[in-house]
Amino acid sequence: MQLTPQLKVALTGANGQLGYQLAKKLADKVTLLALDRAALDIANNAQVEQTLLAFAPDVIINAAAYTAVDKAEQEPELAKAINATGPQNLAKVAAKLDAVLIHVSTDYVFDGCSDNPYVESDATNPQSMYGLTKLWGEQAIAKYCAKHIILRTSWVFAEHGNNFVKTMLRLAQSRSELGVVADQIGGPTYAGDIAEAIISILAQLNHTGDNRFGLYHYSGAPYVSWHQFACGIFQNAFDQQLIANPPKVNAITTAQYPTPAKRPAFSILNCSKIEQRFSVTPSNWQAALNNLTLYK
Repeated sequence: MQLTPQLKVALTGANGQLGYQLAKKLADKVTLLALDRAALDIANNAQVEQTLLAFAPDVIINAAAYTAVDKAEQEPELAKAINATGPQNLAKVAAKLDAVLIHVSTDYVFDGCSDNPYVESDATNPQSMYGLTKLWGEQAIAKYCAKHIILRTSWVFAEHGNNFVKTMLRLAQSRSELGVVADQIGGPTYAGDIAEAIISILAQLNHTGDNRFGLYHYSGAPYVSWHQFACGIFQNAFDQQLIANPPKVNAITTAQYPTPAKRPAFSILNCSKIEQRFSVTPSNWQAALNNLTLYK
């Protein structure tokens, strides 16, 4: 699929971490309709139909999501509306338009009890309302829209929006010591790299007869614990002279830091399928920390 001004792309969640990056990177490549939540509530089927049928995109990219993992335990209906009903609405419209639907999901669809990096065909078993609603969204898309790409990713961060990197940088200004969970392992993923992966896939897809539609894993490497990730952030901030002294980071257990939603202890995603089919390599999260002034 050639990325030209003739290609019409509708982007939802345009003001989120990923949506912001996609809007910036696609603006001069395609005819883009970038929709934030104020412009389009994806849970509102009538609004989705009216907006998207009028624009008639060739591609719909869904970067909208309810991502407040702990809050989802108290707001299950809202999480379900955005993470499950919304993708279903988009999938049905995409099918009507014969459009390609690209959707972003999460490592939280797994229970984290594996010893091996998760492949796309592994059994899902979400342990939180967030993970469950994201799984429902995946299932709805697979049911209603044949021409779909679902990207499961993990530990997303970027310069725009709220994330772990920004939280750590903020804490570094006021704390000399803090505890960070060391028994959850995963792949931090830079939203700019997810955007590049989506654009690369889009450019390679053949709208008709492509056998590469389906489910993929895409995350960052190397794999680390939250504790190791925090140490890396602080070291970068110190090297870039953003902080005078890195805080002391104490390794703590998940049990020592209880949260309303259960997190997977093992969140490593096997990304070999996306590498083999689209030559997309894992996110380089370390490189994304090279200019931390952009995260302030």
